[in-house]
Amino acid sequence: MSAVTALRLIDDTSGWTGGEGWIARTDDGGASWELQYTGGSFAVQQIFALNSNKVWATLDTGSADGLKLIRSTDGGKHWSEAGTTPNAGFLHFTNDGTAFSGNAMTTDGGQTWKKLSVPNGVIGDVYFHDANNGWAVQSADGEYRFLHTADQGKTWKTVMKRASDIVPAASVIRSTGKNDAWIEVIGDSGMSQTSYVLFHTTDGGKTWLPAIVKNTAGAGPAPGFTMDDNGKYPNGTGSRPGDLYAVNPQTAFMGGYCPACDKPNTIQATADGGKTWSASPEEFGGYQGQIIAATDEKHVWLIAKDSTEPTVLHTSDDGGKSWQKAYTFDKPKTED
Repeated sequence: MSAVTALRLIDDTSGWTGGEGWIARTDDGGASWELQYTGGSFAVQQIFALNSNKVWATLDTGSADGLKLIRSTDGGKHWSEAGTTPNAGFLHFTNDGTAFSGNAMTTDGGQTWKKLSVPNGVIGDVYFHDANNGWAVQSADGEYRFLHTADQGKTWKTVMKRASDIVPAASVIRSTGKNDAWIEVIGDSGMSQTSYVLFHTTDGGKTWLPAIVKNTAGAGPAPGFTMDDNGKYPNGTGSRPGDLYAVNPQTAFMGGYCPACDKPNTIQATADGGKTWSASPEEFGGYQGQIIAATDEKHVWLIAKDSTEPTVLHTSDDGGKSWQKAYTFDKPKTED
């Protein structure tokens, strides 16, 4: 098991990970893994689980029709084809049949998908928390806007707008409730650095908290901010944004990445909705980024990936204050 590309937890000790052509499960906190699926060289893009038995995964087969969707109803012992996902958006199921991926929705477990209406000029993937409530980031006319729908995309309402000299390059949206949204707006890059801002709302978009404002010397200010804002808001770790994992309206973990550092992967946590953040004192190796997954404010796992050295799983049961090296995966295969 090498070239890890996905991770999903179902509780403090159990979850799945996947890579190029394989999916494995652990039930002992990541100390050991049972290989449950092998499928050629297709890389697992995402894994999502409703509970200990019902789990889905997407595979990149190179098809223009989308990602291959497979599922298991017995905890991963047996897998079957479930259809396709039409895009590479964040896949999440709300029940056995209903799922969302970007601007697409299925009610038959992935066999067919309905395209939901989204505004023009959207940056990054839209995110539908459920059949009605969705979020999007739009950029135009020297500003970016956050939009919300409560009617399955039929109408969209601007709930926040901010003037910005920087045109956002991308966005990442996560939601843990119909009124909750964590929205990351990514700005310019330069000198191995990327500026960004992370906003959070818990009231359906009426008010927004700038939870992290990451200005950098090499990439300039975060979108909608200036270098004079340094010190006014919480600052992200690393020189680029890492993985974002939102647990609930109060708890989230934000990774950082520094490609020029000896140990490039870092992580910080909030337990008050983004008002304050606590950076982990530990830094991790791996020059292909990170994957973060968590079950609550205390239990969080971080996989530090690398293209030449073995990928390593680190786990924490105190919200990232201390870490244990739980598992070392196989060294990546290299061509002769």
